[in-house]
Amino acid sequence: MSFNSFGRVFRIATWGESHGPALGVVIDGCPPGIRLTPEEIQAALDKRKPGTSKFVTQRKEPDAVRILSGVFEDDRTDGPRTTGTPISLLIENVDQRSKDYADIRDTYRPGHADFTYDAKYGLRDYRGGGRSSARETAARVAAGVVAQKALAHVIGGVEIRACLVQMGPHKIDRARFDWAEVDNNPFWCPDPTAAKEWEERLSAARKNGSSMGAVIEVAASGVPAGLGAPVYGKLDADLASAMMSINAVKGVEIGAGFDAAAYSGEDNADEIRMRNGEPHFLSNHAGGVLGGISTGQEIVVRAAIKPTSSILTPRRTVTAQGEETDIVTKGRHDPCVGIRGVPVGAAMMALVLADHALMHRAQCG
Repeated sequence: MSFNSFGRVFRIATWGESHGPALGVVIDGCPPGIRLTPEEIQAALDKRKPGTSKFVTQRKEPDAVRILSGVFEDDRTDGPRTTGTPISLLIENVDQRSKDYADIRDTYRPGHADFTYDAKYGLRDYRGGGRSSARETAARVAAGVVAQKALAHVIGGVEIRACLVQMGPHKIDRARFDWAEVDNNPFWCPDPTAAKEWEERLSAARKNGSSMGAVIEVAASGVPAGLGAPVYGKLDADLASAMMSINAVKGVEIGAGFDAAAYSGEDNADEIRMRNGEPHFLSNHAGGVLGGISTGQEIVVRAAIKPTSSILTPRRTVTAQGEETDIVTKGRHDPCVGIRGVPVGAAMMALVLADHALMHRAQCG
C-alpha cells in the first residue's frame, strides 16, 4: 500500500492498523532545537481518544505515546529538544476486540471501504477496517502537536482552534458563538444552547442504533500573509486535501465556501482599507486565502463528515462471494464520528501550515 505520507518539507508517514499491536508516525523535516515532551503530545491525544464520553466509541484506549527517536536531552539543554532527525512516535493498541468483526469478514459493510479495499488489493483487514479505520488518526493528532511547535518556532504567534458547528441538520447560532464554550461540553461546540439540543438528539440516535453526521470548523489566526504558492502549491488546495484525507469527510469548504456561489461580486469582495499603516480586509469571505496565498486574515476551513456507517439497522449488501444479504454492524462505534474529528482537523491544519511555513522560509527567507 502506497501513499501513507503527507507533506513536502515537514513530512509525516503514519503506520499501523486498528487491531494491530500498535500504530504510529514518523515525522521528517522538523527543525532542531524545539522543546518536545511526551506530555505535550499526550494532552492532544487525550482530546481525541475513545471512551471520553457516552457520545463516542467505548473502546478503552489510553493512547499513551512514546517518543522513540528524534529528541535528545542532556545537561546542556533545558529539557528534551528535537535534533532535526526523524521523530518516531509509538501508540500501542490495548483494547482490540477482533471477534466483534468475525461475522462480517466476508461481507461488505455499506458506507465502509470494505469493497474498495478488496477491489484494489484483493485482501483486506476486516478487523475494524485496518488502515481505513479512524484509529489511524491518533497518529495524525500526535504529529500535529509537533507541527504546531515547529510552526511556532518558524513564524510564532499562530493559534489553531477547532469546533463542531453542525450535527445532522442542526447548526449552531453564530450569534452565540463563543470559543470559551468549546471545552465545556462533549461536542466541542461553541454554542452552549446547541450543545444541549445535540445531546438529546444524539442520545436518541445512539439508543436507536443509528448515527449522525457533522461539520467541523478549523480556524488559524496569526498566520502572516504570504504562505502558499499560486499554481500547484496553493495553500487552500493543500488544506482541502488535508481535510479530505480524514476518515468520513465528504466535503470541504474554505471561507464562505459553497455559499459564495449565491453571492454577487459586490457581496463576495473582501474590501480593503488601511489600518495602522497596513492593508486591512473588511470581511473574510475568502477564508484567509487568495490566489493560493495567505492574506494574513484568519484561515477558516470547514469539513462535512458523514454519519458513522456502522449502525444496527439492517442494510442490504453483498458478500465477497457475490451473494446478496443484509448486514447489521455490531461492536463499539461512534454515534457521531465528527466529534472526535475536531482535534484531527486541528492537527491537519497545523501540518499544512508548518509545511508551508518551512517552504516559505526556504524560498523567501
